[in-house]
Amino acid sequence: MLARRDFSSGELRTRLTDRGFDPQTVGAVAQALERDRLLNDARYVEQFVSYHAGRGQGPARIARELKSLGLDPELIERALDKGPDWIGLARQVRQKRFGRNMPADYAGKAKQARFLQYRGFTGAQIRQALGTDIDLDDDA
Repeated sequence: MLARRDFSSGELRTRLTDRGFDPQTVGAVAQALERDRLLNDARYVEQFVSYHAGRGQGPARIARELKSLGLDPELIERALDKGPDWIGLARQVRQKRFGRNMPADYAGKAKQARFLQYRGFTGAQIRQALGTDIDLDDDA
C-alpha cells in the first residue's frame, strides 16, 4: 500500500484493520514502519498541504480535512505555516475563475468572496485577495 502513496498512521491502521488483519499486529507493524521512517505523519501532512494548495484549496479547508483524518493539530498548523503564500494563492484562484478584472459592484464581490470561502480561504485572505471590505459571516 505504501508503494503507491503516503498514508497517515491512523489511515493505514484503519485500512489494514478493515481488511481483516488483527489490530494488535497492525499496531506493531505501524510502529515498525514509523521507526523505519516509512510511515511519517509529519511528511504526510506536508505533502497533503502541498497537493491541496496546488489544487487551489485554502488553509481552512485543508485543515478541516486533515483534522477529520485524526491528525495532530500541531502538525497541521506547522504544515500550513510552511505552506504557500495563502493570499497570493487566493488571488490566483480568484483570477483563474473570474478573470483579471476585479468586480465592480457589491454583488460581484460577494459572489467571488463566497467562492473563495468555499475553497477554504479565511476572511482576511479573501479581503486581501479582493482588495475590499467585503462582510463575511465566518472570519476564521
